[in-house]
Amino acid sequence: MTLATSDTKTIAVALTGASGMPYGLRLVECLLAAGCRVWLLYSQVAQIVARQEMDLSLPARPFDVEAQLSARFGAAPGQLRVFGREEWFAPPASGSNPPDAMVVCPCSMGSLAAIAAGLASTLIERAADVAIKEGRKLVIVPRETPFSVLHLENMLRLARMGVVILPANPGFYHHPQSVGELVDFVVARILDQLGVAHALMPRWGDEASRKHYEE
Repeated sequence: MTLATSDTKTIAVALTGASGMPYGLRLVECLLAAGCRVWLLYSQVAQIVARQEMDLSLPARPFDVEAQLSARFGAAPGQLRVFGREEWFAPPASGSNPPDAMVVCPCSMGSLAAIAAGLASTLIERAADVAIKEGRKLVIVPRETPFSVLHLENMLRLARMGVVILPANPGFYHHPQSVGELVDFVVARILDQLGVAHALMPRWGDEASRKHYEE
């Protein structure tokens, strides 16, 4: 489905080493299609996961990733910017130039723990730290099962700070016919949190949803 237009927003998206790379890249695609500016951060392990799950080779140099994904998703010039793991002069590293919101998707338990502890030892962790301290929306999409007590305690700690914990748990009431529709279910929930308009799936209770769910 095509996306509805949205007011221009700057959204930081971080890809970490958890399973679930299709969620993160689909989110980037949808944000770009909605007219948002996207600041993309990615970890070294995310490169391995992208290759394993999507047969996608993300280059080591951020500039090359930027060119690759801009072409893949049809981004306008300057709409997508990609930053390296320790690119400390990147805009999201400072509270003087934070994005409107940030999403960590997929979020590994290691990244979640580091963010909860405020370690800020990588650009992803620092950007999340900035989002929290500046009162910007931070959405974390953990992709792990089962959760240990430690995982849950870290999520609770972040939730108490106002962080949105949005596990990658797709629903089935819309009768998905493909893996892509399951991915879109989760991405739609993320876009809702960001206030970005979309038409990824019918909304519960509207005319389109009633027809869709009655079929």
